[in-house]
Amino acid sequence: MEFGEKGHLNMSHGVAAGSFKRVLLIAIALAYLPPSHAQDAQQVTAAGQQSILSKPGIETAGAHNADVTVVEYFDYNCPFCKKIAPTLQMLIAKDRKIAILYKEWPILGEVSVYAARSALAAQWQGKYLLAHDALMSGPRLAKDDQVDSTLSRAGVNLDVLVKDRARHSQEITDLLTRNDKEAYALGIQGTPGILVGRLLVPGSVDLNDLQELVARSRRKN
Repeated sequence: MEFGEKGHLNMSHGVAAGSFKRVLLIAIALAYLPPSHAQDAQQVTAAGQQSILSKPGIETAGAHNADVTVVEYFDYNCPFCKKIAPTLQMLIAKDRKIAILYKEWPILGEVSVYAARSALAAQWQGKYLLAHDALMSGPRLAKDDQVDSTLSRAGVNLDVLVKDRARHSQEITDLLTRNDKEAYALGIQGTPGILVGRLLVPGSVDLNDLQELVARSRRKN
């Protein structure tokens, strides 16, 4: 699979732009997205992988000197993303040479965009991963104040968050735009989109699938 630019959404403010109809169609498509399997993985070019991993803008979970990095393109309101979150945590708990890079890709409406921007703003408190885990492990987000209360309970300082979200607005927008371009360049049809090393599997995978993909990535390296 070649890594090149395609059409993308504008992630400035409010709904991930493009038409709301398009977002709705993506949400409907997700409901019928079949599970993926390790054998369905497609390979991304080395240049594509390098571009994705270069200067990610946020901290990664897991190993600091990983030999395999798992990248997940996700939305906090995606039920499949919520379902796979504990599996990803289990993966890095079982294998201390794996890192996970979360790529915020809020395609399911206004609240998803607000949640993504808020989580990314938490990095200036050193609390991105804490914010990510709190939002991903919680219930579906229907309102912005639900995002705020979830982050506050997790230990994020909301007063500081509001200032950082405004102060670093362009940096956050740039990162979301980058993630969106990457997801479309990879041909990901919906969330979650998972890249294990250079192996891309759009859709949900279980722990065995992930471990198989990790093993394949190590053999290729």
